[in-house]
Amino acid sequence: MAQTVILGVIGSDAHVVGITILEQTLDAAGFDVVNLGVQSSQAEFASAADAHDAEAVLVSSLYGHAEQDCRDFHDTLAEHGADAVTYIGGNLSVGQTDFAETRERFRRLGFDRVFDSETDPEEAVAALRQDLGIHSTEPDERVRA
Repeated sequence: MAQTVILGVIGSDAHVVGITILEQTLDAAGFDVVNLGVQSSQAEFASAADAHDAEAVLVSSLYGHAEQDCRDFHDTLAEHGADAVTYIGGNLSVGQTDFAETRERFRRLGFDRVFDSETDPEEAVAALRQDLGIHSTEPDERVRA
């Protein structure tokens, strides 16, 4: 049975390309993806996570205001009864110069994983598989002698 993930762009951000690529990558990897699209509220993420009994919630933000958009995000998830691994990625702060500081800031906000805008979508898939305890079911394609 496929693991369900909620995916969307939070706040007033309207950048759709990244989540479209991520949705296709996650779908190809066997995940059941619920894409909320752009300009999604915390409540929309939380409601979808609860309604679909999602194992993971992936938040995207490219316009640099993710910290404001994600304050109390995990409280909102809890209020809706959603219990999921949470990831955030993108250009998370205006003038971001040291991503290590940005990563720590979002970890303090409660996110399990924090990715920058240069992250390969396959890295997110690998992280999800690890965090959700999913072992690849693809056959070994190596040639054997």
